[in-house]
Amino acid sequence: MREGSLEAPTRHPIEWQNADFYDEAKLDEELRRVFDICHGCRRCFNLCDSFPRLFDLIDEGESGELDVIKSEDFKPVVDACTLCDMCFLTKCPYVPPHEFNLDFPHLMLRYRAVEAKKSGVPWTERMLTATDRNGKAGVLAAPLANWATRTGNATARALMEQTLGIDRQADLPRYHGKAFTVRTAQEPPELNTAAPAFGRKAVLYATCFVNYNNPSIGMAARAVLAKNGVETEVVHPRCCGMPQLEHGEIAKVAKAAEQIAEAMQPWIDKGYDIVSLVPSCTLMLKFEWPLIVPGNAAIKRLSEATFDISEYVVDIARKEGLAEGMAPLDDGVTVHIACHARAQNMGQKGAELLRLIPEAKVAVIERCSGHGGSWGIMKDNFETALKVGRPASRQALKAGNGYLASECPLAGPHIIQGMAMLAKDETVPTTAPHPVELLAKAYGLAVEP
Repeated sequence: MREGSLEAPTRHPIEWQNADFYDEAKLDEELRRVFDICHGCRRCFNLCDSFPRLFDLIDEGESGELDVIKSEDFKPVVDACTLCDMCFLTKCPYVPPHEFNLDFPHLMLRYRAVEAKKSGVPWTERMLTATDRNGKAGVLAAPLANWATRTGNATARALMEQTLGIDRQADLPRYHGKAFTVRTAQEPPELNTAAPAFGRKAVLYATCFVNYNNPSIGMAARAVLAKNGVETEVVHPRCCGMPQLEHGEIAKVAKAAEQIAEAMQPWIDKGYDIVSLVPSCTLMLKFEWPLIVPGNAAIKRLSEATFDISEYVVDIARKEGLAEGMAPLDDGVTVHIACHARAQNMGQKGAELLRLIPEAKVAVIERCSGHGGSWGIMKDNFETALKVGRPASRQALKAGNGYLASECPLAGPHIIQGMAMLAKDETVPTTAPHPVELLAKAYGLAVEP
């Protein structure tokens, strides 16, 4: 393995059930080993705020080296990591099989797992990451929840900032009054039996965000697949566990993985592909779960059967060809390739999907939005999230297209918020649809918000 090789990186299983994983002295030894290598390399200086914090910490020390840095000063470096995986997959020349064996994101995960086991996850974080519970409550009280969380509600947002630590300026997802699993049962699409891909069958894993916040993504995906002859079913056994992973609660993630994998087995037995609608959730099913529960055959089987929605549509286009009937869009599209889509190592599938539209004018952004799940909405992080996402917002403004699309439903609005802060005379889009929503629009498929 040559340094900087083009060979695919290897990721090792996460040894969270090994007692040494939680040994603080051994964790500190590994942090110092990795941080010293990062200090000597510095290729990741512009990816997120973890690396600038680390390098500033070392540079401001008396020796300019890691030896004088106190271990308790490492926490801000860890806290700034959003587990986007971009350092591991796009920048680091020392990932395995290199002998240095660096996996920075999973080291940050280990630190958080040690923290969680030692002190527990703070109440606020536990409340925010209970996405299924919050989603069900939000759907039931959607008008009230949306009124309270909009940025224009100064009183409610000030109270949320004081009690929950959520920055009053951060754009928050809205709740929909009818969950995707309910809508899809009431509004089944008409299957196009004349389409080239007729005979395919897919289960759409709804994901928390699509199910509770933005069913339009799911409705568009199902309509596009039906237009292309794909029979679909919609399931949502539970959250994939990504919010818990971000806080080091690995046992909870393992439980979610086992439950969802078990629920999906009968569908796989019947020949259904599994299609996930949000890249972060797809990444969990494809890659993170097999590393957390490596001996589970059902999880391995689910991983091998799973596609991201953009990946799945492009696969249809390449193998069978898409159904006819698309018309050009009325403007160009700037598409943001989400970090967790890039981490799937499948190429720019969101952009490839959009280029299937006739006469499509597509500009691509491959920079982090800065949002980082629930990380970017917190008062302690919001300004940093805007700073990290500023290059993406600046590129989107410069492209000047009428549409801004993102595969990540959190990244898109965050980029728009950054665009609005940077804009002078430029027009800023008000929404950031998923690429599959624009494909549905090109097909003339009416999808209610």
